[in-house]
Amino acid sequence: MQIYICVKHVPDSAAHITILDKNRIDENISFLLNPYDEHAVTEAVKIKNNHPGAEVIAVCLGKNDAEKTIRSAMAMGADRGVLITSDKIHDSIVTALALKTAIEQDGTPGLIFTGKESIDAEGMQTLFRIGALFGFPVATNVINLDIEQDKAIVDCELSGGIANTYEMSLPCIIGAGRGLNTPRYPTFPDVVKSKKKPVKKIAFADLNIKVPLTGMSIVELEPLKQSREPKEIKGDSDIVAKEIVRILKQEAKVI
Repeated sequence: MQIYICVKHVPDSAAHITILDKNRIDENISFLLNPYDEHAVTEAVKIKNNHPGAEVIAVCLGKNDAEKTIRSAMAMGADRGVLITSDKIHDSIVTALALKTAIEQDGTPGLIFTGKESIDAEGMQTLFRIGALFGFPVATNVINLDIEQDKAIVDCELSGGIANTYEMSLPCIIGAGRGLNTPRYPTFPDVVKSKKKPVKKIAFADLNIKVPLTGMSIVELEPLKQSREPKEIKGDSDIVAKEIVRILKQEAKVI
């Protein structure tokens, strides 16, 4: 079985982000493997270990520097990598086309993993677009996965801690959620070994993708402004409790 993981090279969430020209960021910051993809890699390696002869391949679309993210995935247990190099930022439509084409040219997917979302764009679309292109079923925010012969049984977490269980035929797309596992972080020997694993580089243009007329682009980025104004709730305990509940329901909308 060939297990593919679509990974993304994203800015470190702890980095100070500077916006340039309204629609791009200063990339002179640290980039890393998308945190949700760490869960995807960990689960893919777990499945490989239970299926003799299985292979895990990390696939990424990005600039040359994104090879670091593929190396991170290989340090976590992926066997090799495929990097589609492009200096442009592509939307989820073109990204899915590129990933699908690269996977098809590389082999035959028995299972495809992604993170449930990326921490930069948070579009949550790419995995569904890949599934549509392949004609594979898709499940996202997966917190439990069992592979039984030619099917996958998954638990998908919804809001409020509710989970639905689905049965999907293989091959399928799995969007890993945080509850799926605890990522296995690499040791120093793992990192050293990953540097010797192969990464195949393909120029985006060499995929010969017919870019669709429809598309999405970033119009403007704005820094998040957080303003907090403390508000004192006066009265006895019953009044305070009722007001807190009202705020949580009507203003915060979390209950």
